[in-house]
Amino acid sequence: MRLSRFTALSSSLLLGAVLALTGAGAAQAAETAALDYVALGDSYSSGVGSGSYDSASGDCKRSTKAYPVLWKNANSPSSFAFTACSGARTGDVTANQLGPLSTATDLVSLTIGGNDAGFADVMTTCVLQSEATCINRVNQAKSYVDTTLPGKLDAVYTAISNKAPNARVVVLGYPRFYKLSGSCIAGLSENERSAINGASDYLNAATAKRAADHGFTFASVAPAFTGHEICSSSAWLHSVNWLNIGESYHPTASGQSGGYLPTFNGAA
Repeated sequence: MRLSRFTALSSSLLLGAVLALTGAGAAQAAETAALDYVALGDSYSSGVGSGSYDSASGDCKRSTKAYPVLWKNANSPSSFAFTACSGARTGDVTANQLGPLSTATDLVSLTIGGNDAGFADVMTTCVLQSEATCINRVNQAKSYVDTTLPGKLDAVYTAISNKAPNARVVVLGYPRFYKLSGSCIAGLSENERSAINGASDYLNAATAKRAADHGFTFASVAPAFTGHEICSSSAWLHSVNWLNIGESYHPTASGQSGGYLPTFNGAA
């Protein structure tokens, strides 16, 4: 009899726990399904480098493997608008991407600022020219981040807040690009790789500060990409690719699914 009562009690507790978890899961699913989600930003949000581009997106190269689409597929929000575009600068976001935002928008994601700071030119300079020229160009980009970028980020963030005042806005950063003392035996010097990593940290810090001042959430992808940089044994970033230069230094499909998606999911 004691065993039967114990078994019954245990079964009751287990059933209660299952029902509680199921109820919580259902509630969470219902809450997610009610979300209106808009994905803004540059090539790191559109998914350049991950392939499987939507032909209708043209030069914006929006990928079905980009983190916003992966999050949408996993969470089934009530509405989803994907306006991120390859090559976008801050002014492009405010001019061309904010149409889907409204007072009904619940969630917004974006990456922006790298193109304003001259990321592509920095990498081109470092690949093609001397170490000294590379580091000088990196320092010019950092100076831009100090003097000009904050105002441009403010303009974007203010525009988002004005159009979607009720939304949770998640601003994602950029990864560090190189594993120092890694497996690369050619290409850039360690000093150049270190300078480029430092510039990424510098940009992320400035972006995080502006995001916080607007009440937005900044989510760093650097932890997720640690161990998956260029020169690691399992890189989630393309190195320079002369046959497809546009995908150089962008996340692979694994970088989107293993780096950006869980980072965004944790912040969203």
